[in-house]
Amino acid sequence: MEMSWFEFLLFSVAVFRLTRLFVFDTITEWLRRPFMDEREEKNAEGEAEVYYVPKEKGVRGWIGALISCYWCTGVWVSIALFLMRIYLPGFYKPVVLVFAIAGIAAILETWVQSKKMW
Repeated sequence: MEMSWFEFLLFSVAVFRLTRLFVFDTITEWLRRPFMDEREEKNAEGEAEVYYVPKEKGVRGWIGALISCYWCTGVWVSIALFLMRIYLPGFYKPVVLVFAIAGIAAILETWVQSKKMW
């Protein structure tokens, strides 16, 4: 199925944003929690830091490993969006557009913060 370069760009940025949503964002922490264990460690300053690691065994461990891996999750998000493009094109277009815009906004915000422009 052919895709224009512009759609490919939107698709790619949407995959980026959706992947970050599943793997890193606080708003989806409830989704990751059943598959992860909390580990607390002291940093160099002696302060406690909480880390989330995949559960060690079973299906929950497998899913935990999947959703803690940016690269792995990105592949599955790409597949899901591509299948949505084929089978649910009316739903695909607004989803990709919204997440592509959010992804570009996130990239720009990160760049602005790194430059300390404001």
